[in-house]
Amino acid sequence: MKYLRLKENWIYSLLLFSVLSAVIALNTSEFFYKSGSAGIGILILLILNFKKAKQPNDSWMIIGAFLFSIAGDWFMSNKLGDNMMFSKGIALFFLAHLGYLGFALRNGKIKWRFTLLILIAYLLFFFLWLYPSIEDKILLYAALVYLLISCLTFGTSAGIEGDNTFRRAYIFGIFLIVFSDTIIALTEFLGYGTLDFLILPTYYLAHISISFSLIRREKPGVIT
Repeated sequence: MKYLRLKENWIYSLLLFSVLSAVIALNTSEFFYKSGSAGIGILILLILNFKKAKQPNDSWMIIGAFLFSIAGDWFMSNKLGDNMMFSKGIALFFLAHLGYLGFALRNGKIKWRFTLLILIAYLLFFFLWLYPSIEDKILLYAALVYLLISCLTFGTSAGIEGDNTFRRAYIFGIFLIVFSDTIIALTEFLGYGTLDFLILPTYYLAHISISFSLIRREKPGVIT
């Protein structure tokens, strides 16, 4: 029985490699390790999909989201003050949010009241603080559109259904993405760098949490 339980649990061990990659990324500038949390998440989801006779289409949405996140992170890591590179990075992260949003919609429904509250708060943040601080119009519009999709994704994740651990891990992962992006906005546009040390840890932890949630969905009875 213990052997069978260990055999079922082995895929969780891959999350340790995500953690290790994140730790190395925080101490180096190597993009290989910076993409590790999302890359290993992709590997985990591919394994889960191919182990099933019927592959769930919604898992591919998360794989796509992780791929776009890696691409977006590359642009952000190489922007070197170039607003166009920054805007391209935002566009790719926007596509990643579409994957997270689509997955949540396939597994639940949007929490409109919660979404409205989050949207009001972030629109106030945008028009009171970000709007006066962003001179580049393309970057300004990109930031606004990205803000809207982020609020919609977060609101939809709150309505996801299923196993409680799966739900909480997924919602927590999306929350961490929104939290990390908020700190980026404070740092890049407002020059508030007090919390910038949290940007990457929360970003990597978001991928790990979302990957864990998908494992949990496929194996709800393995870890209690």
